[in-house]
Amino acid sequence: MAISDLKTKINRLPEQPGVYMYLDERGETLYVGKARVLRDRVRTYLGSFRGSPKTAALITETHDLEVVVTDSVVEALVLESHLIKQRNPKYNVLLRDDKNYPYLQLTDSEAFPRLLVSRRVERDGDFYAGPFLPTSFARKTMVLAHRLFGIRSCNEIITGKRDRPCLEYDIKRCIAPCVESICSSKRYRVAVEQAKLFLDGRNDELVENLRTQMLAESDAERFEKAAQLRDAMRTIETLHNRQQKISNVRLGDRDAVGIKVGSSGAVIQVFQMRNGRVIERIELASEADTSKYEATESEVVQAALRQFYEVRDVPPEVHVPVKFEDDVLFEQWLSNRASRRVRLLVPKRGEKRGLLQLASRNAAMAYAERFEKSVVANKRALEELRVVFGLSRPPQRIECFDVSTIQGSETVGSVVVCERGRLRSDEYRKFKIKGQQSKCKSSIEPCVSESVKVQDDFSSIREIVVRRFRRLLKEGGPFPDLVVVDGGKGQLSAAYDALDDLGLANLTVIGIAKKEELIFVRDQTAAISLPRNSQALLLIQRVRDEAHRVAVTFHRRSRRMRDFHSELDLIPGVGPHRRKKLLTNFGSLAGVRRASREELMQVVGGSTADAILGYFSSSLLNQVR
Repeated sequence: MAISDLKTKINRLPEQPGVYMYLDERGETLYVGKARVLRDRVRTYLGSFRGSPKTAALITETHDLEVVVTDSVVEALVLESHLIKQRNPKYNVLLRDDKNYPYLQLTDSEAFPRLLVSRRVERDGDFYAGPFLPTSFARKTMVLAHRLFGIRSCNEIITGKRDRPCLEYDIKRCIAPCVESICSSKRYRVAVEQAKLFLDGRNDELVENLRTQMLAESDAERFEKAAQLRDAMRTIETLHNRQQKISNVRLGDRDAVGIKVGSSGAVIQVFQMRNGRVIERIELASEADTSKYEATESEVVQAALRQFYEVRDVPPEVHVPVKFEDDVLFEQWLSNRASRRVRLLVPKRGEKRGLLQLASRNAAMAYAERFEKSVVANKRALEELRVVFGLSRPPQRIECFDVSTIQGSETVGSVVVCERGRLRSDEYRKFKIKGQQSKCKSSIEPCVSESVKVQDDFSSIREIVVRRFRRLLKEGGPFPDLVVVDGGKGQLSAAYDALDDLGLANLTVIGIAKKEELIFVRDQTAAISLPRNSQALLLIQRVRDEAHRVAVTFHRRSRRMRDFHSELDLIPGVGPHRRKKLLTNFGSLAGVRRASREELMQVVGGSTADAILGYFSSSLLNQVR
């Protein structure tokens, strides 16, 4: 539409509230907006035509303009919301719901349920509790449930026919349903029901049940079991009291809206607080082409409020980060939907402002994660890994193991963690290889032999895998979706041997060999060769190279520390300062050994000189014997 034609049409618009719609040459709706005064509102588009890329693109594509007059501005807002939802216009801000907060999943669909962290709630017969904010709180709650009720953490298929329980039973974190003589299915079901009460927040009912069991065990003179129940009851009561203290009933029911708008789109985070506690976080997101639209924070917040409360209950207060036009109108619309007074506020200080800032920080983090180019590449790589190795879902967490040594000297190992395609340096771990027998007799006792110590690559990989996953079992995870070992079939078999002893053989492990970059898996005889430009291979190589770098760096440091060590350090009274003086004056350890008492006294004094002479005398006697 020519600008002159648009001006003519605008001049004929009514000075009444209503909705206006820009249409393209095919009659498709480009943009829907509301106005108190239609003529004045639409005329503003001509004034901002040169200054806004969005407006310029909209006017350029516009072929026609339609309006609908309403009796009030509130009616115009309602109609605008319906038309946007129905017509899905190109230039309106459209956001989609993306619930990715963590839940705890109790797998009731299994005969012996496990407790897992889940990012989505599905109708699969399992029990879900949450959401938990932050994610670390979900894992801490899971660890507490393991400790209090003994819910299993392994991924074994439970038949009750296992010869003996694993380490988790010995450290009192599992009641061992894998051994029927220790824990029957009926007893395990009782533990599962108690865990459900705990996760569901029905602490009063749970404490009463535990008290009844404690008294019954005490009457039966099973005092150790009664003491465990007593400790569990006290822990739950303490946790309940602590939760009561950190909740703030003064904040009542309200929603806090955080926002991050950038060139790639927008992310909205809504924190829902009910009865003074944050119960849910909901994310809305919009992807946009910068050449097509540049939305302000005010526009995005308005669009988000309309879409969000179309299908949800409205609390008494809604906190937003920016003040925008027609806020009084939005208050009236929200009040009509809630059938009571609703206030739209922009908090400036205090606890209310703190919750709003928390929502905004989460929105900024979600924006960075969603729209960074590397994130897109990582998602492709993870999806390719899922397809190549037949995983049930893309491997969100990958752990890679490597060993570094020179002729069996100062052997060390490393494990690096990759979450969602990003390396997590704060979760790297390094190991000094102690030396283990080629096969552990027990997964419970440390696999160290004083007489025979083996430090080849296979036994070293086995040792660090055992030590790593024994720790994860103790802490309740998080467990990786994919395990990578630097090496071929030998290293792969060593890793699976270690996991088998710990009851984690269902984890997926792969080995990647250097030079040819071939990938080995347990169920295939032939190695897998991925294309050189494969995103999955590039991600595995990046994780493997990082594990190698960490192991080599740690190995070099260990060698340096060994080189700095001197036999003089074993002598009482000789510290780093005196050791330096002795080596400076006598040139070497042999020179110190040959020195007389008078010569030593001039450097370190009489008592230390006697200690040095006594040490070398006893050392000489031991050699003679």
